Amino acid sequence: MITTTRTKQAAKVLSEHGFAKVLLNKSTGQKSLNASVHFSPGDVISQFSAGTTQSFATYLTVQTGPDRHITLMPEFLQYINHSCAPTAFFNTTTMELTCLKALRPGDEITFFYPSTEWEMAQPFICNCGKPECLKLINGASHLSIETLSKYKLTDFIRQMITQKLSL
Repeated sequence: MITTTRTKQAAKVLSEHGFAKVLLNKSTGQKSLNASVHFSPGDVISQFSAGTTQSFATYLTVQTGPDRHITLMPEFLQYINHSCAPTAFFNTTTMELTCLKALRPGDEITFFYPSTEWEMAQPFICNCGKPECLKLINGASHLSIETLSKYKLTDFIRQMITQKLSL
């Protein structure tokens, strides 16, 4: 019998925000937002607003309309990384970050980038390691309806899917 021990990477706390902390993984240099308290599915993790609004996407924006991309306020929400098995959802209609899966203190808060992005400024190869990993992350427009149906999507992305289907 082979047993493995899961060891946590050494992390440095960069900032604390009551319900979450921004951590720096010392071995990879990657920053993440991790829960400081318990959250249950459906809980509102945080309210958010638009710090700035622009007509084009960047790797730090969230899409809220065809030509509307916002930077997040509070700013530390920008450290929520992608996962193909997300723990949170940016509801851009209510401007709430909601919990999708139970989170314990220390768990990373993640979201599914195509849930808010139709086309991405910087597509990337995903390394989330989840069984459902899609590998290439490049926006909802590049995914099948079948794949998208497995995820919670913003109202904007749903509207874009409806438009695409009616063509």
